[in-house]
Amino acid sequence: MSKLLTNKDLQRKVGIAARNNLDKKNAVTFSQTISEKLISSPYGDVKVILSHQPFGNEVDISTFNEWAIAKGKSLAFPLCYEDGKMVAAVPGEIDAWETGKYGIRTPIENRSTILNPTEIDLVIVPCTTFRVVPKIRCGMGAGYYDRYLPQCKKAITIAVAFSVQQCDDLTADDWDFPLDYIVTEEAWY
Repeated sequence: MSKLLTNKDLQRKVGIAARNNLDKKNAVTFSQTISEKLISSPYGDVKVILSHQPFGNEVDISTFNEWAIAKGKSLAFPLCYEDGKMVAAVPGEIDAWETGKYGIRTPIENRSTILNPTEIDLVIVPCTTFRVVPKIRCGMGAGYYDRYLPQCKKAITIAVAFSVQQCDDLTADDWDFPLDYIVTEEAWY
């Protein structure tokens, strides 16, 4: 028996299809623009950042990540476990990476420093689709960020996405964590 798709599942699929259909050159240019917006934002002076590695055709914020490292920021990345738990791991060295369970470049736990969520100043969040009012995002559906973000008591939360991923009627569930900002190549919401 096949699983019935919810409205949110369908919206997620539409958002993923929209970003997958972007011209590759445009996606690279848009990703660069988004990284530059993050770098020049008022949040560039924070010390501890939870970022992410791009997966599939997500916004590639490698330029932002490289800038943060060059500026001496403590730059963490998600480390996800089978039980739905996520932690922020700062890789200790260049070879402290592996391919994680979702095929995403992930820090190796025993070669990384695990941060307390209350230490994090800024979280850059990926998404499949987003809504501006209220500012919410839809991830891949596992709920890692929605469980982790409430623990980041002092962090500013910013989702990054391409403008084609916007969904004005995105279904919001009670557990969807509200964001402070959403940044696309076209706007800063």
